[in-house]
Amino acid sequence: MEDASKIYDVAVLGAGIAGSTLATVLARNGARTLIVDGGSHPKFAVGESTVAHTLVFFRAIAARYDVPEINHIASVEAVTKHIAPTSGIKRGFGFMFHQEGRPQDPSEVSMFSASPGLHNWVHMYRQDVDAYLFRTAIKYGATGRQNFPVSHIDFDDSGVTITGPRDEQYRARYVVDATGAPSPLARQLGMREDPCRFKHHSRSMWTHVLNVPRTDDLFPRKGADAPPKPWYSCTMHHLFERGWFWLIPFNNYEPSLNPQCSVGLTMDPRRYPLDPSVSPEEDFYRVASRYPDIARQFDGVRPVREWTRVPRLQYSSRQTVGDRWCLLAHAAGFIDPLFSRGISTTAECILALGWRLLDAIKDDDFSADRFEYMERLQQGLFNRNDDLVNSAFISFADHDLWTSLYQLWVWGQTMGAFRLAEGLDKYQSTGDPRALTDLEECPYLGHYWPDHEGYGKLFDVLVDRCEQFEAGNLPVRDAADEMFELISAADFMPKGFGVAERRQRYLDRTLAAGVRAFRWARSDADPEVARMMKQMWVQANKKRMRRQRLF
Repeated sequence: MEDASKIYDVAVLGAGIAGSTLATVLARNGARTLIVDGGSHPKFAVGESTVAHTLVFFRAIAARYDVPEINHIASVEAVTKHIAPTSGIKRGFGFMFHQEGRPQDPSEVSMFSASPGLHNWVHMYRQDVDAYLFRTAIKYGATGRQNFPVSHIDFDDSGVTITGPRDEQYRARYVVDATGAPSPLARQLGMREDPCRFKHHSRSMWTHVLNVPRTDDLFPRKGADAPPKPWYSCTMHHLFERGWFWLIPFNNYEPSLNPQCSVGLTMDPRRYPLDPSVSPEEDFYRVASRYPDIARQFDGVRPVREWTRVPRLQYSSRQTVGDRWCLLAHAAGFIDPLFSRGISTTAECILALGWRLLDAIKDDDFSADRFEYMERLQQGLFNRNDDLVNSAFISFADHDLWTSLYQLWVWGQTMGAFRLAEGLDKYQSTGDPRALTDLEECPYLGHYWPDHEGYGKLFDVLVDRCEQFEAGNLPVRDAADEMFELISAADFMPKGFGVAERRQRYLDRTLAAGVRAFRWARSDADPEVARMMKQMWVQANKKRMRRQRLF
């Protein structure tokens, strides 16, 4: 190990979106960075759906660490222009409730659509996005090694030794494992919790396919039943008791040349046990066949790659940071893709980890203590998302209970994105990093909206009522009734916007809805919520006039 060319400040394991983004941040800011991966680009990856929260975090990373290329993954227009015309547009979230053996009921649908003219979310075709970020890291000076499966990681008082094929070794002062579930660092250090601590249980199967029928052709709706955006322009969720199917189109954006869609199924293995004698594809269609309109959605599709199936998606780690090491995001744990939280979690953790690592390099201090916030952040993100998704799966038994959870989630992630965008605007105006770092300390770490006590407490009530219903201690109607009473009474849940109205199917951020919410904010809102809504209203109009995008 006397070869100085093989000695680095940070070794990053995994060249997917997490590892490549972090390596880019570090290399751009002068850190000697190694990034290794057991495979090679381009490579298949899931975790393709984004929300406003995700894209603001990527823009914050781009600004905070002076990496303009990361802005290129923060909207479908930028991905198409700078990376490849292979990703789809996401105009919102679409949800349809299904009951076994029955046609889909048009009254049991939900849609949360993006703000017009402000931002276009993206369905990322990950093999192109990940490869672009890996190349960007190399451009800024990182050393990349593909087809380098890590066989061993050794720690000593002065650093870390990474051993790969044919006993080839690299030396670093710190190691970040961003590989995901098969994390070699978690395995070697014995960090996985067995059993996994998370309440939520789901197993899953997925692939990419061709010839998916367009959802709007299968469910033509007119008048009041018509959604504000086409279903096929959204991430589509077909919900059933204790499970859901996803449909993520890459071919729903006119400039896209990619004919594929991502499809998958996630369900509770305690309700739907795995039969290992059945192929993943058979497994998928056996469940779909129980619901006539779900079966129509996937009729005649042709897979373009082998199916992947996982007996349980959830895994957790008892610790995510230590002396000279960090398990980043999905190397530390995972819940479920239901609310498109995966890439958002990754981006939030990179924003927080980047400056801490750069400071540690300057100080030559890589002790676990200085990364203590990363431990609290990552475990908080997993625990809060576990509460949310587990409660959602419980609520799939009743559309009203689901709607209360859905509305609370919509407003939480909306205000979380507002909060971060406000901090980002302040940082870009002043150049003071405290505009972003001051957002870190909050009482409900891991929530989309982590600093609002009223929202945090109402979320905890929701979790409790869902679990009380699941345990048989509370009728589902009573649980739903109580939640809507609390939501209606809350001065931080806007009236007239659609997130406090029981029968509201579609949450569309139209100008009229915005005016109603703004009037509510002026007269009846929590003062901090009113201030944030006014500020974002002003900023949105300024940016709209300049034809810029807020998120």
